[in-house]
Amino acid sequence: MVNIAVNGARLAYDDLGTGTAVVFVHAGIADRRMWDDQFEALAATHRVVRYDWRGYGESGDACGRFAHYRDLLALLDALDIERATVVGASMGGAYAIDAALAAPHRVSGLVVLGSGLSGHVWPDAMLAAVREHVHSAVPAERLARYREGNAKHIDPSDVAAMAVAQARFLVAGPDRDAETVEPAVWERALAMLDGVFRRLWTAPPHEEETLDPPALGRLSELTVPLTVINGLADAPWIRKVAGLLCTGVPHSRRIDLPGVGHLPSMERPSEVTAAILDTVGLAAAQG
Repeated sequence: MVNIAVNGARLAYDDLGTGTAVVFVHAGIADRRMWDDQFEALAATHRVVRYDWRGYGESGDACGRFAHYRDLLALLDALDIERATVVGASMGGAYAIDAALAAPHRVSGLVVLGSGLSGHVWPDAMLAAVREHVHSAVPAERLARYREGNAKHIDPSDVAAMAVAQARFLVAGPDRDAETVEPAVWERALAMLDGVFRRLWTAPPHEEETLDPPALGRLSELTVPLTVINGLADAPWIRKVAGLLCTGVPHSRRIDLPGVGHLPSMERPSEVTAAILDTVGLAAAQG
């Protein structure tokens, strides 16, 4: 691991291999370790880069005002990557799409998994489900202090409880038995989620900016190949975004994976790797 100064933050990243560049952007419930399998597999034939968002993993804190998609583009600049296929999961998918819209000459192809979408408003039903199944894992008063950054002490048992609740809701999926998730996948997910909540609950004040105008009304502007990977056990509100993307983007294809939650890269690594390679090939053919 090395780190680099980007837009006033220090980002931890890994850079391996040579050839056509593939850059990985992790999910908000994870860090760059979610790409372990793809990173190793693709490094034999491509230049692969993965990094932790500011405020996540081994990167520096998120503070002040910033935009994750601008961090992504600045990282490409800092590493002298002129153009890349960008692979993003969850909100990392949204940041990948935003980067492609903000600087279309920098992104040759897109692969998104359980993607978010800037400008899309999550429905009340989803927010209610998160409150019921995730936020309820920690007493409301303590959770409010943690989220506001006012807690003098973070109880490790609260971190662990929130990590398990989030994993049950997203890694497994709201209607799937968590016991069906492979133990190695489950343990890696919990380790990442533990770090996510420790960082979020101790973060300095910061404000994230999003693409303006957002991606929701601009999907037809994307002209590069797009592969949308959708875990059929993922939360239904997230699966709906896959439909929005495939309807809105002319050069898109959709891969539905049964029995998979929000982190297909960990549950179906070889299939995700194959989809990335296919997309890189389509991007090369498009020129």
